[in-house]
Amino acid sequence: MAITLPTSTTVQSGRIRVLKKASQPSDQLVGPVVYWMFRDQRVKDNWALIHAVDQANKANVPIAIAFNLFDHFLGAKARQLGFMLRGLEKLCSEIEESLRIPFFLFRGEAVETIPIFLKECGASVLVTDFSPLRQVRSWKEEICRRVGDSVSIHEVDTHNIVPLWAASDKLEYGARTIRGKITKLLPQYLIDFPALGPPNRNWSGSTPSINWEDLISDVVSKGVEVPEIGWCEPGEHAALEALKGTTNGFLTTRLKNYSSDRNNPSKSKGLSGLSPYLHFGQIAAQRCALEANKVRKICPQAVDSYLEELIVRRELADNFCYYQPKYDSIEGAWEWARKTLMDHKSDKREHIYTREQLEKAQTADPLWNASQLEMVHYGKMHGFMRMYWAKKILEWTAGPIEALAISIYLNDKYELDGRDPSGYVGCMWSICGIHDQGWKERPVFGKIRYMNYAGCKRKFDVDGYIAYVKRLVGDIKKRKGEDLLNEKAKELRGQ
Repeated sequence: MAITLPTSTTVQSGRIRVLKKASQPSDQLVGPVVYWMFRDQRVKDNWALIHAVDQANKANVPIAIAFNLFDHFLGAKARQLGFMLRGLEKLCSEIEESLRIPFFLFRGEAVETIPIFLKECGASVLVTDFSPLRQVRSWKEEICRRVGDSVSIHEVDTHNIVPLWAASDKLEYGARTIRGKITKLLPQYLIDFPALGPPNRNWSGSTPSINWEDLISDVVSKGVEVPEIGWCEPGEHAALEALKGTTNGFLTTRLKNYSSDRNNPSKSKGLSGLSPYLHFGQIAAQRCALEANKVRKICPQAVDSYLEELIVRRELADNFCYYQPKYDSIEGAWEWARKTLMDHKSDKREHIYTREQLEKAQTADPLWNASQLEMVHYGKMHGFMRMYWAKKILEWTAGPIEALAISIYLNDKYELDGRDPSGYVGCMWSICGIHDQGWKERPVFGKIRYMNYAGCKRKFDVDGYIAYVKRLVGDIKKRKGEDLLNEKAKELRGQ
């Protein structure tokens, strides 16, 4: 997938959609531009921010960034919210210093806070980034209804390399049906980003200060049930270091073995480790692809494998969640899959486990238990194990509806990159055959692809993976114990 880059650096019109067009008279005063940041939390390589600054400069008006914090968005806990907020703290500092753009943070319902802010500052344009998830789309529809006629609302897909609506106008059956459409458009959209300077006009109003320490402490304490992790440093700079840093950067130290190691759970360093940064938009997939193309001559097979996952598979997940509103339900599966699952829902299971037993890794399968413990304590499960993990939940629960609900619940609760189109599609692929085909019929699974322990043993060192997770969890628990002792010691010294 070698790409010749065009020289154009403007925001292509195909990347922008007008959700609401203002109907104000031409002689009316033009207000500032507001960028409602949600999915793409970064300063650099952000087409939505570039477009917002461009709109402000064209109208000779100032620009502000608004972010609305949902304390428990789709079950997010301290692990996810802490990572996000620590990244936003760094973003806020950088954007105010380097671009002189104020950052406003609101708490509550976006359908209320964003329209109120637009009215208070007299905004003329609201720019948003794109998400295919139902909740976000419904918020935008409601905001369009609530804001005045003098406000235009633009949506920019800065998460996907090829904008979702440009890649396809329908629900795609699988990677083979969307790959050609995306590849055809890559020369047009996979271009480098322009340098972004401060806007022409400075914000004249007041900017409330944000007490990040208290905010993070408050949010994290409420979600302490799933504690933060320490292996992944949040923020744009850390994301770029994870991509191409000299010490442990994916492209600089581990890419060459990606195509052979990425499906081997016993090789923990075989994956890119970038999914948390991509999920929170702390790095652009487009930047990852551009940097990967620069080293393609060194290891072309590895780069091609990586770009297939980064571009085709990620954007296929967005396509599914956008064009199939029941993306987290068995009703969102293809008819053949629904039929075969329901035909076999009453088949006898060797084991039946409750959600609580699964959550605590209390099964008879040591490999499954290891994958669950890796996710609970480390915040990330190996990609290959996610497939096996979800399929065993189908095998061990009362039926496909319960299995899907449990897999999504656990994924969203513990994965640092949970509540993501790729996560929903991963569960739907494993349990409901999305983006897959029918296989030989068997009990419980019907025609859904089957995976078992014996197959995993043939594929990788199962015992090595289990031992790795045991050491990992032990180290994490040890560090937590030491941290608690240190905190108690501080409290005693302060008395």
